[in-house]
Amino acid sequence: MTITRKMENYVEENQNMGEENKIISSLYNNIFILTNDDEEGGGGGGGYNDENPSTYIFGCEDDNNNDTQVTMENAIYWESQEALLKEILEQYRLIGSKVRKGITRSVEGAKDVGINNVICECFNGKVDGPISCAKCFRRRVVEELCEKGFNASLCTSKWNHTSKMPGGRHEYIQVIASTEGKKKKVPLLIELEFRDEFKLAKSCKEYSKLITLLPQVFIGKSEHLNAIVGLMCDAAKRSTSQQRIHLAPWRKRNFMQMKWPPLAAAAALKVA
Repeated sequence: MTITRKMENYVEENQNMGEENKIISSLYNNIFILTNDDEEGGGGGGGYNDENPSTYIFGCEDDNNNDTQVTMENAIYWESQEALLKEILEQYRLIGSKVRKGITRSVEGAKDVGINNVICECFNGKVDGPISCAKCFRRRVVEELCEKGFNASLCTSKWNHTSKMPGGRHEYIQVIASTEGKKKKVPLLIELEFRDEFKLAKSCKEYSKLITLLPQVFIGKSEHLNAIVGLMCDAAKRSTSQQRIHLAPWRKRNFMQMKWPPLAAAAALKVA
């Protein structure tokens, strides 16, 4: 089953992550750099003490003061982002762990099929590759899931080019799971190459560390996915800013969230 969703100029910002980033910003405003304006002999501006060459007043050189403040802000930012990501991932792992294990087995089963048989139907894959292409692999995973009794479908999100971001399309897998007693349907989104979605051509070590914390295959609710996307996109922006390089538009939050629109999960319940 394939579901195609087309959105016209739709941009969804995750409000929860916005609040979390406000908390981080408030931490920055409470950073105090030690100065020594009141010290005797400081001369108001501080710096080097001519009367005692062995004495240097910390934090009074403007350049050093700014560098120290930026370093402290960056350290607090990355520490906060890592803590937030770990908290999100902890909640992600606790919810739906049983069905996630079943889906993971199906994904591994699809990989085994690819190792023994070339499964590419579009001839876009590598001739010598165990799994010919990502598109055909996703289709095989959906087939494997359906064979195991899951309500799985291959979904495609599409969006048009605007003045703020380029257009594009993205394929992902969706499984409609049921809660205990089958009283409620819960849509789960599956991204088979989740870490790759956030990789940058050049990134700082702190950002690279965040990527290693992410699951290689994401299987979870849209709420957790949007929280991760918001956090990682903000981190990508900080990483490129620190290195004074441009952040590609396809790594910005509004573009990334179009790949897995928050409304897709609710819309899927109507067609399931």
